[in-house]
Amino acid sequence: MTKSIPVGVIGAGVMGEAIIAALISYGVSPKVITISEKRKDRSDELSNRYGINVAEIDDTVSTAQVLLLVVKPQDIAGVLEEIKADFLPGCLVISFVAGKKISYIADLIGTGANPVIRVMPNTPTLVGAGMSAISCCNLVTAEQREFVLGFLGAVGKVIEVDEELQDAVTSTSGSGPAYFFRFVEAMVDGAKELGLSHEIATELTVQTMLGAAKLLEISGKSASTLRENVTSPNGTTAAAMASFDTDQISTIVARAMKAAHDRSQELA
Repeated sequence: MTKSIPVGVIGAGVMGEAIIAALISYGVSPKVITISEKRKDRSDELSNRYGINVAEIDDTVSTAQVLLLVVKPQDIAGVLEEIKADFLPGCLVISFVAGKKISYIADLIGTGANPVIRVMPNTPTLVGAGMSAISCCNLVTAEQREFVLGFLGAVGKVIEVDEELQDAVTSTSGSGPAYFFRFVEAMVDGAKELGLSHEIATELTVQTMLGAAKLLEISGKSASTLRENVTSPNGTTAAAMASFDTDQISTIVARAMKAAHDRSQELA
């Protein structure tokens, strides 16, 4: 699959823009990318920023050989009903719609001839540090698969999983950034209670998180090993770890992830 084929993008919110940036970073020319977005001011903004085209949704679909669906789960049925007659035969459909199965997308399109790839990205894609997981239907060619792995890899890391694991992916990496942000909020609040200003508490916490994540990435050591290295017997960190264990942090996190997993299944 060449990087000069016509690409359509339906939905140009925050994630839609991140995907457009990924395509361009991968080498897809802005001249072959067309977006359809119901907010004219938003589509004009992205057109000016990236040099991409803007068109009505039926025109976007009828010319696209690759079509990216970046809409909310509650909107996808209406969108596909509107455009299902406009698909080119063999057009690759890439769905970023949370919780919606490949079979659901294929059934709504209705032709039975369009390969579908399901993607679960996350918001760090916006800063080139995303984590995405893809699942492919049996109509997807090796060339199409490599194209998707390629442009997603331009803005982070990407793996391929069986579709039955996508709900687990959603609860791990898809929702995961929010878990991190919530923990940062809690640390900042805790530091403020100990007397630090909001600004200093935030700087200390954010840089600590960045440094710890970088150490985990480049050290080659497990999180358990790195935690143990920091935790001296009867020291300050040991006291904090004991408090976490008393409050059953692993159970709290597992329960939260199960809730996200179950909600993803409900969205299907």
